[in-house]
Amino acid sequence: MRIDELRKALRSQPFRPFLFLVADGRGYSVKHPDFMALSPTGRTIIVYGSDDLHDEIDALMITSIHIGNGERAKKRKSG
Repeated sequence: MRIDELRKALRSQPFRPFLFLVADGRGYSVKHPDFMALSPTGRTIIVYGSDDLHDEIDALMITSIHIGNGERAKKRKSG
C-alpha cells in the first residue's frame, strides 16, 4: 500500500512536497517530482538530492509518508 501512497503523492496536482521514512529511520525529502523516480514495478525508488547524488531504496522498506512541506513533523510537548 505504501507504494500506492507514494505514487499518489508524486503525481498530485498541484504537487505538494513530502517526506518518507524507511525502516532504518532515514528520511527522504521530495521537494519536486523531478527528484524522484519509481521503477516500472514500483519495487525500487531513486531519490535525487540537489547535488545530483542519489539513493536507491527498496519500496518495501517505507514505514511512513508525510505530505506537506517535505520536512519531518515536530513532536509536540505534552503538559
